[in-house]
Amino acid sequence: MKVKHITLGIIVCLIASFGGAFIYDTFFSSDRTIIIQKEAEKGAIPIHNGETADLQTGFISASKKSTPSVVFIKTESQYQRSSSWFFGFDPFGRVGKVASTGSGVIVSADGYIITNHHVIQNADKIEVVLSESQKSFEAELVGTAASSDLALLKIKTDNLTPITFQNSDELEIGQWVLAVGNPFNLTSTVTAGIVSAKGRNINIVNDQFPIESFIQTDAAINPGN
Repeated sequence: MKVKHITLGIIVCLIASFGGAFIYDTFFSSDRTIIIQKEAEKGAIPIHNGETADLQTGFISASKKSTPSVVFIKTESQYQRSSSWFFGFDPFGRVGKVASTGSGVIVSADGYIITNHHVIQNADKIEVVLSESQKSFEAELVGTAASSDLALLKIKTDNLTPITFQNSDELEIGQWVLAVGNPFNLTSTVTAGIVSAKGRNINIVNDQFPIESFIQTDAAINPGN
């Protein structure tokens, strides 16, 4: 399988294994031979050693190609403390901080990055960490669209590695998918699965007029991925 057949998703791996039916001819043959029934006769798809090797090579190549384009995003939000454990309220008006993390994708060599709206929502500070160099940059929020859960960031650097886009309309159910991201604050994690369905609407976008058309996959996708 070539790399172009492996679709990268926008995430522990679930490995799907295929095989034929093995029948041990114990009762009907005097020489007690083992018969391996052809997978094609059972409607299964055989995977030979060469194809398995090609698949593994494709996974490795796609991972190396996509990982540099996925960034680690850290956000910090401030809030006014309204109470304290001792007084029942905070007489000093102190400010609390909430930190969260997520992932983003480089879309241009000059520093434009796409992430989710919910990742940077209400953030007072946004920090982007590059996967290869581990360099950190303060990001500017260019724009956000809550209806589609998307946001555009900009960092002041260049010579970045943008992700390669494909037409999602050409995606096929059953096609292999790699999910790349930073789940649970762990950087550069890759998981694998297949496309389970397309055009899913599951009502998770928190907006009055949400736009949803998700790709469903069994690749492990965890918070931050």
